[in-house]
Amino acid sequence: MWRWTILFLALAGLTLAGCTSNSETMRMRWYEARKAQPPKGDKVYVCHAFSCLLTTPVRFSPKEISMLSQPFRDVANAQEERRAISKAVQIFEDNVGRKIGTSGDLGGFEKVGGGDPTQMDCIDEATNTTSLLVFLQEHGLLKYHTVAEPVARGFFLDGRYPHATAVVTDTRSKQRWSIDSWPNANAEPPVIMPLKDWFAER
Repeated sequence: MWRWTILFLALAGLTLAGCTSNSETMRMRWYEARKAQPPKGDKVYVCHAFSCLLTTPVRFSPKEISMLSQPFRDVANAQEERRAISKAVQIFEDNVGRKIGTSGDLGGFEKVGGGDPTQMDCIDEATNTTSLLVFLQEHGLLKYHTVAEPVARGFFLDGRYPHATAVVTDTRSKQRWSIDSWPNANAEPPVIMPLKDWFAER
């Protein structure tokens, strides 16, 4: 009996490790395709100027990390954690905006060619929000979600403009949620919804 229990636990561990490894691999492919970098330690590499044309490292002090962690202190379930993620995105964007000059980033702003270092397109936003989520996860702040790779929708052929978003997965229900920081201006709440609904939007 004990041998079967040990075998089951070992296989479960391998399965979970495989899922985690797969998410990390897909995220790394996203970063590499855009010549971006995942967060490392107390540093987040912020994309701006459209499609990660520019990448600026931003270091977070212990005090700033404490500010990012504050919304998570009394979280008791997945729904509350998504609200905390929303607040953390706002704190993050306010901090980053003051440091690299993107405080005036417009919501839903698209411009052919890009290149404006004060603005971000959906690729920048999806990458940066994913980096923040990984940063939060690595600091032990996400208890009810794991960070997935960003996803994209719309290819002109289906009548929709291409768009991308960051994604988290509810660890219990396995439901995926979009954390879309592009539609609203800098430091405003991201749009959070089930990923299937995000894909269905036009």
